[in-house]
Amino acid sequence: MDTLTTQHTVNLAPGCRCHTPPPPPPQARHQLLFFRRGRLSWSHHTALPQAHLTAVARRTSRDHDATKHAFKSILVGLPKPCGGEYGKFFSLPALNDPRIDRLPYSIRILLEAAIRHCDNFQVTESDVEKIIDWENTSPKQAEIPFKPARCILMDNTGVPAVVDLAAMRDMMPKLGCDPYKINPLIPVDAVIDHAVRVDVARSCDALDRNQELEFDRNRERFAFLKWASTAFHNMQVFPPGSGTVHQVNLEYLARVVFNEDGIMYFDSVVGTDSHTTMANCLGVAGWGVGGIEAVVAMLGQPMGMVLPGVVGFKLTGRLRDGVTTADLVLTMTQLLRKHGAIGKFVEFYGVGVGELSLPARATIANMSPEYGATMGFFPVDQVTLDYLKLTGRSDETVSMIEAYLRANKMFVEHHEPETDRVYSSYLELDLSEVEPCVAGPKRPHDLVPLKEMKSDWHSCLDNKVGFKGYAVPKEEQGKVVKFDFHGQPAEIKHGSVVLAAICSSTNTSNPSVMIGAGLVAKKASELGLEVKPWIKTSLTPGSVVTSEYLKHSGLQEYLNQQGFHLAAHGCATCVGNSGDLDECVSAAITENDIVAAAVLSANRNFEGRVNPLTRANYLASPPLVVAYALAGTVDIDFDKEPIGVSKGGKEVFLRDIWPSDQEVEQVIKSSVQTQMFRQVYESIMKRNPRWNELPVPEAALYPWDPNSTYIRKPTYFKGMSMSPPGPPTVKEAYCLLNLGDSITTDHISYSGKIPDGTPAARYLRECGVDPKNFSSYGGRRGNNEIVMRGAFANMRIVNKLLDGQAGPWTIHVPTGEKLYVFDAAMKYKSVGHDMVIIAGAEYGSGSSRDSAAKGPMLLGVKSVIAKSFERIHRSNLVGMGVIPLCFKAGEDADSLGLTGRERYTIGLPTNIAEIRPGQDVTVTTDDGKSFTCTLRLDTQLELAYFNHGGILPYMVRNLAEQAK
Repeated sequence: MDTLTTQHTVNLAPGCRCHTPPPPPPQARHQLLFFRRGRLSWSHHTALPQAHLTAVARRTSRDHDATKHAFKSILVGLPKPCGGEYGKFFSLPALNDPRIDRLPYSIRILLEAAIRHCDNFQVTESDVEKIIDWENTSPKQAEIPFKPARCILMDNTGVPAVVDLAAMRDMMPKLGCDPYKINPLIPVDAVIDHAVRVDVARSCDALDRNQELEFDRNRERFAFLKWASTAFHNMQVFPPGSGTVHQVNLEYLARVVFNEDGIMYFDSVVGTDSHTTMANCLGVAGWGVGGIEAVVAMLGQPMGMVLPGVVGFKLTGRLRDGVTTADLVLTMTQLLRKHGAIGKFVEFYGVGVGELSLPARATIANMSPEYGATMGFFPVDQVTLDYLKLTGRSDETVSMIEAYLRANKMFVEHHEPETDRVYSSYLELDLSEVEPCVAGPKRPHDLVPLKEMKSDWHSCLDNKVGFKGYAVPKEEQGKVVKFDFHGQPAEIKHGSVVLAAICSSTNTSNPSVMIGAGLVAKKASELGLEVKPWIKTSLTPGSVVTSEYLKHSGLQEYLNQQGFHLAAHGCATCVGNSGDLDECVSAAITENDIVAAAVLSANRNFEGRVNPLTRANYLASPPLVVAYALAGTVDIDFDKEPIGVSKGGKEVFLRDIWPSDQEVEQVIKSSVQTQMFRQVYESIMKRNPRWNELPVPEAALYPWDPNSTYIRKPTYFKGMSMSPPGPPTVKEAYCLLNLGDSITTDHISYSGKIPDGTPAARYLRECGVDPKNFSSYGGRRGNNEIVMRGAFANMRIVNKLLDGQAGPWTIHVPTGEKLYVFDAAMKYKSVGHDMVIIAGAEYGSGSSRDSAAKGPMLLGVKSVIAKSFERIHRSNLVGMGVIPLCFKAGEDADSLGLTGRERYTIGLPTNIAEIRPGQDVTVTTDDGKSFTCTLRLDTQLELAYFNHGGILPYMVRNLAEQAK
């Protein structure tokens, strides 16, 4: 084969990479040469096949040839103030269409992307017209393609996505095609943030010891990700300890406006974490997707989506002194849940928006999944630009961003008269009416005003078991359990706080609440108050910069005095990696059936997620986390009851240690500095010596280890041909589980520790893994053997087939045996029986993890029949070839008399041409019941995925066909 020797050296701005550089052949070596002053530099010296270079040249020409573009007439230059131009851009005002001025800002970003990518093949002029006519097409569920500008990954969901990418690359030669077709065409940034656990707490060396344990457990998967950063083009991996993906995205990666190859365009992002929405605070359109959808985006393919409705949320007034952004976002979450935002964009506007800092907006945008929205969008204003400068973006870059946004009528002045924008529905909130609050004890949208917390807690003890109840008998509610804590007398009762964690990007990105927490700790320490030693306390900020300004302000010293030592820069407790409680505390809880409490500054508090032993979990601002730790209980009225007694014998109330807004602002101004951001991100790739020393294979095709229990080649491409299999049949299927409402992806695909005796533990023992090295389900999602054994492995899941008993079991209907879900599925599968799952409302809420769809698919589940689905999870089910069906309005399993012991046949045509999105489907049972469901394949593209057996086979066949 003819070859051509080429050399490419690229110097790029922070977080940027070239758009479509030639990918390397197997023998190529990619080496990160240096990272200094916020700029990346790669040098590639490779021998590339002539045919491959020609293909790349053709693709690049097709993507960038403006002379043939359908909208070339509106591609105009953007002049610089002092001469020359920043670049060219597709001007929305140049379309001279009055409908555009009425569009929400978030929809205009979709419009610009459609115009820019319009090739009348993947994106057509008809698609552009649908978006311009959003006011009329959105209510009709119009379908559009969307191609995001970039993709971000976190490790728990990113590893499986990259495993799929590697397996797809392996598959291409077997179909007679170029393996380099499998290469990201957009920038992909992976941040390793979900692996670290709080194994060590309340210790000055907690950070280093937890990082060491993290590496010991995850060395193989870290090596895999490091390999991927060299084998795949356009992929960058941030080492463990860099922070959370969302704060790295906010502080460093987000461009707001791209300027690439002379073309300027809006930044947009999809990520394999549902809280990717945090970037919405910067005016960046982005949301969470499953790993399989992320692979589609990486490979430059359009993502099919229904043109969403937009809730216009008007904010007025300003927050009162002492009310935090955490109080605000929990209030908004409850309001939006009641209003109905599922599958919609939420766009914030009004003079109240101008009163919110950028980090405050980040907190609100971060929790979009909790209020059900696809996005929580803030258009760019002066506050945004100021934040970009604070975090180290150059003045020239910020000037370019402002000029582009003003030229495209996307820059907002909140105090100017509002333009006549149209929204699908409207909400309004006066910020001055927001009160201090928490949320819980089991869901983020169950708001509890702080002044009502004590009475609400007692109601929870009284109420029957449910989202707001524990059914503790009256005579048991005051029970006090005394125990010995390493030589000290200790006691707990119902509502005692045993875990208090300042964690999560949701709040640790916000200096006001972090400084506030430090000031609460300082005032408490000065008065002689101390957190009880048996309460597990930890501080795990999502940014290295956060720990820098806490140290600079002197507040970390006081946090340490209260046990909130720096334990990690990562997600940790927020994703359930809280580590074990002390053995004597655990024994006191389990042996006495105590409803123990956790208080954390996170975004989710589903039962079983935070810690297996904390049945009550409350979301609160970081200052309140410190306050509840000091009080030692959630059974307290802070207005009337003291937190403790000072060293002088005086009762101390919350108001005595709560800082004023002015106090907080003074510390922020003196301690949060631009130079901190620059210094941190200039050295971010070198900060972890364990990562730097990690060896990786030098190969473009991954050398799969058949003995690995972390990274295994997936089997779903085995025996695949170029012909799609067509829609599957579902006949006389057994019900694997019969579930209620609000089944989360934590229930479906548990992330926590792998307990001995479970199917996953049996597998690992058979592979020779010592129980102390079992690690977690989340850490082993690169191995589908663990993914399917981890399906429905949560100890808190309630299956109606078990008459209300919680745990990872089900009934094997033919024999009546109680078995682990995995064992029952294998028993059905061994004799060729199909399986379905029955569920209630909001099935699949929570994280975006596609393992919650992969696991059931691998078990053999053909369909999930539910009252409603969470947006990302429904999409993931479709991507894995599992049929999502919705009961008709007003109906569910109970109203139809379904017990889950029937056998189900789904009346879906076997010819894909006879199936249409959203059609009615008849389901019949072996005992004569019949009911109609709505097929939740929502777009023509999803029908294509379904016909191919899922997204990944569809992608492989499509790319192979294009190559031929």
